[in-house]
Amino acid sequence: MTDRLHRIARVAALLGAIGSVALTLYAGRGNSLPFLMILMSLWVIAPFVGYALAGRFSARWSAAARTALDVVIVLAAIVSVVVYAVAALKSPRPRATPFVAAPVFAWVLMLVGVPLVAWVRRPSNLPHP
Repeated sequence: MTDRLHRIARVAALLGAIGSVALTLYAGRGNSLPFLMILMSLWVIAPFVGYALAGRFSARWSAAARTALDVVIVLAAIVSVVVYAVAALKSPRPRATPFVAAPVFAWVLMLVGVPLVAWVRRPSNLPHP
């Protein structure tokens, strides 16, 4: 199951990154500051790059931590694309708030949720009665 979940997470990360950048660029199509659009694109893709880097180092992690990382990135990809799509397609003049907040949400999930799951699921050194 974990290999299948890992493959799904990798595809979700790729599609999430592509969708996030595409929707960010679409939402900012009327912006006259191309440098700002580059910065925003880098910001929305950052959690997916973070997942890729974490995936490189996760071989030594517990199975629970690796699974949590994969689940987090699938959730982050789905939530990000939905939030960006609503922001970009529902409003003639999209606000920047969703494009700033969604990556923060993804980072918090990765940086707090994954270690928390690893800590909760750690093997206990207490003797069993």
